[in-house]
Amino acid sequence: MNFITTGERILTTLWVGSLWSIGYIAAPTLFAMLDDRRLAGELAGQMFHIINYLGLVCGGMLVVGMVVRKLGKWQLWVIIVMLVMVACNEFLVQPMMQDLKAGGLIEGSEQARQFGRMHGIASTLYLVTSLLGLALVAFGLPRKQARMFDSL
Repeated sequence: MNFITTGERILTTLWVGSLWSIGYIAAPTLFAMLDDRRLAGELAGQMFHIINYLGLVCGGMLVVGMVVRKLGKWQLWVIIVMLVMVACNEFLVQPMMQDLKAGGLIEGSEQARQFGRMHGIASTLYLVTSLLGLALVAFGLPRKQARMFDSL
């Protein structure tokens, strides 16, 4: 196993593991354990912000490595799609949600409904990104190296 492949595995594991840990363990736990939903939302939002930047860095490094090595594999396209979704979430959807929250959300108001729609979009983008990441982890191992592990 060469250094580049090991680095790619580490970056992929860090990014995808963080997506699943924060999105499906830490954030739901915050909402389950804290009585203050606003505080839970603020904390979860900060974690998602960190995960978005982690994804942009890890994904960017993965793309650069694959392009430099001139790999035209499906993994490159999956990572590019993941990066686009992370960027949309971080730079389009999240700022819109922050603006709506800053204006004050009153239950049943048009702003609250719009926030709910934006939250649904953000959640969908996050879910698809997580599932694509899972596909990278499950099926992204090059075949030559996969055989090496079959003998263990």
